[in-house]
Amino acid sequence: MPVMTKAASRSAAPAIKKAGKRGAVTGDATPPPAHRRAANDASPPAAAREVRRGRPRVRPVALEASQRGPAASERDAEDTEDRIYRAVFESVMSQRLAPGTKLPEAALCELFGVGRSVVQKVLQRLAHDHIVALRPNRGAMVAMPTREEVGKLFEARRALEAAIVPLVAQFATRADYAALRRQLKAEHRAMHHAPQNEWARLASTFHLRLAELSRNPILKRYLKELMSRCALVVAIYEAPGNAPCEHDEHVRVVDDIERGNVARAIATMDAHLRDLESNIDLVEDQTGKSLAHMLGFD
Repeated sequence: MPVMTKAASRSAAPAIKKAGKRGAVTGDATPPPAHRRAANDASPPAAAREVRRGRPRVRPVALEASQRGPAASERDAEDTEDRIYRAVFESVMSQRLAPGTKLPEAALCELFGVGRSVVQKVLQRLAHDHIVALRPNRGAMVAMPTREEVGKLFEARRALEAAIVPLVAQFATRADYAALRRQLKAEHRAMHHAPQNEWARLASTFHLRLAELSRNPILKRYLKELMSRCALVVAIYEAPGNAPCEHDEHVRVVDDIERGNVARAIATMDAHLRDLESNIDLVEDQTGKSLAHMLGFD
């Protein structure tokens, strides 16, 4: 076997290096060991490739939840507030929550399983609708209007409806009177066959319908607000079984307007509203029942 001299080996080294580089490009180089080939040939899973590319995979369900999360939470909070509002409102309207009943925030939080901020928002809404009174440093209580406040409320309503009647006589058409007659028939049927709350709803609708026929949206808006407050007072204080409105008086009002007897129609409406006010008995009910019982939890 020939022996390579030192000079020959030095001259051959650059050629070997060049050949090695060419082999790396052309594939002629000596292949790596088997365990290295296996590691190089194993392709990473799709999820790993996505992460390497900077695009992490997100499941559609998780993506949808992340996109709608804040809005869904907001809707849930609104639903909870509405549920508490309805519970208090219906308890007041059904006379389970008596006027003057205290509504401690801590007790409401415990009963409904919510935080103080939710209860405070609901109480603000109830106060805006004149169902609850908020007293500084004393908390909330079911509204308890005085005789004077109720008198002012009905006085304002009589003035509004006295202004509405002549406008109805001026603008109402035959079709309008026919619609009023149909409404009165539905009211009469409800009086004999429907629950009292349905009858009360139709009776209130009659007054709002007259406001519509006045062709004055401002009068209608003011009357709607006054009627909601009057309905609350009547629901709280009127003795059970009393009619919120007398059907026969509604009929006489329409008869007088249609015949052009405006003065008599105004007088009939005034007497009608005074009768409604006279049925209100401002007596505080001291039952001693718990708040949970009055809200229907017991």
